[in-house]
Amino acid sequence: MDISERKLKILAAIVETYVKTGEPVGSKALCEALDCSVSSATIRNEMADLAEMGLLEQPHTSAGRIPSHAGYRLYIDKLMEQKPISEEEQRFIDGSLSASADDPEHLLEDASQILAELTRYAAVSTTPSDGEATVRHLQFVQTGRRTAMVVLLTSSGMLKNKIFRCDYDLSPDILRVFHKLLNEKIAGIPVASITPAYIQTLAASLGDMAMLLPSALIAVLEAAREVRETDVRLEGQYNLLFLPEFGMDNARRLMEFLNRREQLLHFLEGASNGTKVFVGPESERPELYDSSIVVTRYSMGGKTAGAIGIIGPTRMDYAKMIPKLEYLASAVGTLLNEIMDME
Repeated sequence: MDISERKLKILAAIVETYVKTGEPVGSKALCEALDCSVSSATIRNEMADLAEMGLLEQPHTSAGRIPSHAGYRLYIDKLMEQKPISEEEQRFIDGSLSASADDPEHLLEDASQILAELTRYAAVSTTPSDGEATVRHLQFVQTGRRTAMVVLLTSSGMLKNKIFRCDYDLSPDILRVFHKLLNEKIAGIPVASITPAYIQTLAASLGDMAMLLPSALIAVLEAAREVRETDVRLEGQYNLLFLPEFGMDNARRLMEFLNRREQLLHFLEGASNGTKVFVGPESERPELYDSSIVVTRYSMGGKTAGAIGIIGPTRMDYAKMIPKLEYLASAVGTLLNEIMDME
């Protein structure tokens, strides 16, 4: 598509003005925004050409123009100048994340909350995929006369705990035996290897001791299964209900989609490395036709670990939102690497 420099400036000005005001942009307002000597008639002609190209839309007969989905896409790819995140916002992110700097699961939950607060949109994050992780350590904590909790820590910093019950009284000495025996057998092996067949083989190798451990072994198996499942953290979805872009029906469909975590996870995991913006129908989800999703990745040990993103209207300030998202993702990756001592 061959577009003149003047048309590109007009398109950028329309996107930025519409983002600020939420009102269709007319030629008079555009003249003021561009601060140029070109007449209103010339600008109207250029706007008509942009509309014919499918880059602008006219919501009402007598109204100004607004960007189309294609117009937003061209703006994001070619015209947008990102606005650096402020030092105040950086301090807010760093300070807020520091509260959970030693707990990977809470760190991702906090990251979503911080992002929702900063953007006033919905924020989503995925926990690191532990498909290649190994078991770093097992810990046993007594919770009752006959109950205890096993805590499984992986090489990627994920923690999972499971309560189990025995048919005999537990004691600190018994739990120390569990700790020593199972760490000798399990620590260092891939989490993916902890299957029912593996647990059966392990029980057989323990001989008479296996009679004391069936519930503990089942708890380890369940904890390992949960570790392998990538979880989705969603915060701020109710922010979307207060945005003028979403009518009641659109908001309801969007809420229903966001509550289907498996579909949301599939969408996020399909995003490529780097930052990706899905504008309206680019998501290929009818519920997201009037929405945009901005997704970026965070890394651990030099490898992509998970995704962090925001969901809002197509009329979002991409130039502001993308730097906030990328700074947060970088901060999360740094803290996760520090937790795992990968750097």
